[in-house]
Amino acid sequence: MLRSSRPSACLLSSRPPGTSWSAGEEAIHAHTGQAEAESTEMTRPYIKRLSFTLLDSITDKDPMVQEQVCSALCSLGDAQPDETLHACEEYLRQHDKLAHPYRTKILRAMETVLSSHIHDLDKDTAGAVILLATSEMTRTKELDCDWQQAAGSVLVAVGKRFTNQVMEEVLSRFQPGMLPHSSVLHTLANLSVSNAFDMVPFLPSILSTMLPMLSMAKQDALKVVFCGALQHFSESILEYLANLDQAPDPTVRKDTFGADIFGAYDVLFHHWLQSRDAKLRLAVVAALGPMSHLLPSERLEEQLPKLLPAVLGLYKKHAEAFQISKSLGQILEAAVNVSSRTLEVQLDALLVALHAQDRVSLCSPGCPGTHRVDQKAGLRPGSKICVPVESSSPLVMNSQKEVLRCFTVLACCSPDRLLAFLLPRLDTSNERLRVGTLQILRHIINSAAAQMEAKQPFILSSMRLPLLDTNDKVKRAVVQVISAMAHHGYLEQPGGEVMVEYIVQQCALPAEEPEKPGPDGEDLAADSVRAVSIRTLYLVSTTVDRMNSVLWPYLLEFLTPVRFTAALTPLCRSLVHLALKRQEAGADDFLIQYNANANLPSPFAMTTRLLVVSSNPYLGDGRGAASLRLLKVMHQNIHPFLGQRWETTMPMLLEYLDEHTEESLSLKEWEEKLLMFLRDTLAVVSDNIWICQLSQEMCKQLPSYSGTPQEKNFLYKCIGTTLGAASSKEVVRKHLRELLETARYQEEAEQEGLACCFGICAITHLEDTLAQLEDFVRSDVFRKSTGIFSIFKDRSEHEVERMKSCLILCYGHVAAQAPRELVLARVESDILRSMFQCFNTKVLGIKVETKDPALKLCLVQSLCMVSQAMCSSAQASSFHFLRKTELVTQMMEFIRAEPPDCLRTPIRKKAMLACTYLVNLEPALEEQTQADVVHSCLHSVMALPPEAEGGDGVGREPLYLDTVCALEDLLTRLLRQNMTPQGLQIMVEHLSPWIKSPRGHERARALGLGACLLEFFQEHLLVSTLVPFHNLGLLVGLFAPRCADTWTTTRQKAVGCVYSLLYLQLGYEVDSGP
Repeated sequence: MLRSSRPSACLLSSRPPGTSWSAGEEAIHAHTGQAEAESTEMTRPYIKRLSFTLLDSITDKDPMVQEQVCSALCSLGDAQPDETLHACEEYLRQHDKLAHPYRTKILRAMETVLSSHIHDLDKDTAGAVILLATSEMTRTKELDCDWQQAAGSVLVAVGKRFTNQVMEEVLSRFQPGMLPHSSVLHTLANLSVSNAFDMVPFLPSILSTMLPMLSMAKQDALKVVFCGALQHFSESILEYLANLDQAPDPTVRKDTFGADIFGAYDVLFHHWLQSRDAKLRLAVVAALGPMSHLLPSERLEEQLPKLLPAVLGLYKKHAEAFQISKSLGQILEAAVNVSSRTLEVQLDALLVALHAQDRVSLCSPGCPGTHRVDQKAGLRPGSKICVPVESSSPLVMNSQKEVLRCFTVLACCSPDRLLAFLLPRLDTSNERLRVGTLQILRHIINSAAAQMEAKQPFILSSMRLPLLDTNDKVKRAVVQVISAMAHHGYLEQPGGEVMVEYIVQQCALPAEEPEKPGPDGEDLAADSVRAVSIRTLYLVSTTVDRMNSVLWPYLLEFLTPVRFTAALTPLCRSLVHLALKRQEAGADDFLIQYNANANLPSPFAMTTRLLVVSSNPYLGDGRGAASLRLLKVMHQNIHPFLGQRWETTMPMLLEYLDEHTEESLSLKEWEEKLLMFLRDTLAVVSDNIWICQLSQEMCKQLPSYSGTPQEKNFLYKCIGTTLGAASSKEVVRKHLRELLETARYQEEAEQEGLACCFGICAITHLEDTLAQLEDFVRSDVFRKSTGIFSIFKDRSEHEVERMKSCLILCYGHVAAQAPRELVLARVESDILRSMFQCFNTKVLGIKVETKDPALKLCLVQSLCMVSQAMCSSAQASSFHFLRKTELVTQMMEFIRAEPPDCLRTPIRKKAMLACTYLVNLEPALEEQTQADVVHSCLHSVMALPPEAEGGDGVGREPLYLDTVCALEDLLTRLLRQNMTPQGLQIMVEHLSPWIKSPRGHERARALGLGACLLEFFQEHLLVSTLVPFHNLGLLVGLFAPRCADTWTTTRQKAVGCVYSLLYLQLGYEVDSGP
């Protein structure tokens, strides 16, 4: 049987005035209906049997079964809380010998049910549970037993509603003059925290009863429990006093507890704090923090000179400093609340100790990563320093928060002395000291904003040296300080723009640069300097309204400098947000006064920059889309006519990017879309002065892209497009001449870009383009670099060759892009003459052909473009090209000059393509010339070793495949000029030596070409021109033996050729039949 005894008179007298022990509870369930009562009576035996069945399984050896039983009990309690709790209570009473672990699980299940259904509980059930839990809680003398804690938690759960009944039973075990069971103290402490309003009225009597017990406690473990109880009692009182407007008894005052709290303080501070038990010392300091708020003012002032040094001294004895820092913060708050004069005296010692703690590690002595620190840093010799701000450990983070809380208190009461202490430490070269100081500075900027407001210029000026620090940890800390400054108006002060520039500089750090792991091996990639800076810039731009006037239009200054290229995406995103805000405010706020802001990029510089970086759209976190969005939103500041047009064209570009990825996007197609967008923009503006200014800015920006060839190439195309839209011939000629004079000819990508520029410009300015090329070819700059004594001139021979290559390419692109009707008239007289003038060099009056393969390749490529342009002209059929044979002969010389044992350059391919276009032009090639062409081209490809294909032929080299395709195109083009059996025989006879070759790879290649010719002949044969297929037997006789070739691929191709020949013969027979 469980017995209850009544509490002493002194304790009972502490109940709230006007309340009876059963007040409130007797009204619960007072009007329950008869039907419900009968239903309950019928249900109770069933729930009891079900509960007992479950509880009998609690002793199963499988832990999972035990957990399932507890879960089932909780579910049953959700449906029938009273019955389930009664069943558990009765089961525990009946099974007195049930082992502690199982009793603990049952009590935990009861606690869960009580927490969820405390308001549905009737008085009788609550009483039975209280008696059971109290008995279970005090049955053993062990300290901190799970069983006791579970029973105490049940009492706390019941006490949230039935406070008086719980207190009556618990206080019966808390009698004056006798040390209580530790679980009683735990329960009283937890009750005070969970239900302060109902518990605080009991605390005066509890404290007066407890005070004499403190001197009776001899065991350190019990003293720790007393300290925990005093801590929670004090916290509960402070919560009650802070919410007096909601409290049941608003007459309660702090003075009520002052004497008892001071008595307890005297024991804890003067006796227990000196203990050798570290756990007890921490428990004492944890209690002293909240207790200090309840001490009488004069007592607190009297104790502070001893209390503060004592607490600071604990830092030297304990590696775990969280509780010490937390308590110190509470003591400092209490001291500030009473306007203590002691703080001024103790301030220096406090600052040194706290500043050290902001960086003291929690690792044990001798752990990896610890370092000795100079005493000048404010630390005792032997302090262990790590970088806790980089750690994600909750204990470390909580400790840091408490230290920073202490600094907040000191910043509010002594801002000048705090800054005088902190700011000089920013000048140190010690990384950890500087990082810790920056952390504290950021915190007090946020938490003591009013006190720091007058100090803003001083704080800004102190950031000079940290801004120069190259250490990543320092950089991150600086960025965080600047973020705090932005929220509190610092950046609006003189010097604030320097801080903004610093953020942008960090955004521009290389994205591909990996972060080094931290001292403890933690991964810092997610919090790299660049990532933190990008987030900071965006948040400051979008969430801090006061920063709008600081960032707009100032951020535009960072768009054009090359050193900020990596920051373009975050810059554009922030600027888009700022611009939209300005637009909402009105046109006057949005339109930029360029004359008043000399450092801002002009509309032309902005347009050029954003358009060029969009050419590689997925680079730099998707800067293409970001740049285009900024360009779209800035249309009013670029040109007033562009708004409506860009509303249509810009979304199409952005949608195109959304539909693709970096892998699927064709850069060539994307560049063409951007150039079309530029052409459309220039047509809408239709202002020659504006267009000329844009072209001038584009030329001015060319040197900025020397490190990014693809973007520079695209910029050349933009220049050509813009010059093509300009109506001023003088401007066009001027810019073309400057481009020729300043180009970096040694760079292949730039050669291609310049040539594209001239080609695009020639679409509308053919005469001016050719004139500038002609003038440059004849200029002194070009002529003085040639000749036998050129080694002594300004340009090296290699550079001269590169210049010639570029000029030849320019002519090729001009021919390819210019209007076809104009090209034919200028091909022989200007274009080809100038191309060969650049290609051939005269030394002492003798023409010397170059051996430079790059120059040859440029000539061949340009001849391809010229030939293709002539063929695609509407007047090509009537055009008589006098230099046709000469060019074909030149191409054959190039092909024959190539090494027969390797395929290194695309000269063969390009030369064959040029011949493919040339053979279409009049006059027709002589029979011998045509035979030479076929023979030379076949030999240049057939004789290549197997390695040229890519070893075993499985992974063929792209250059080889392209060369074979060019050869096939040339042969089929020649066959097309004589689509007769005789013409087919002539072409196949050229293949005959290779088909009969003793080398397997040559036979395979020849059979492949033969199959291609037969397929072409079959597809393009015209019945109306058929003549007897008299040479069938000859051709079959050539291919048939190869059907038994040792090479599988050769056999397959030979069979295919014979099939094609028989199919052709069948066609002849059908068409020639009666």
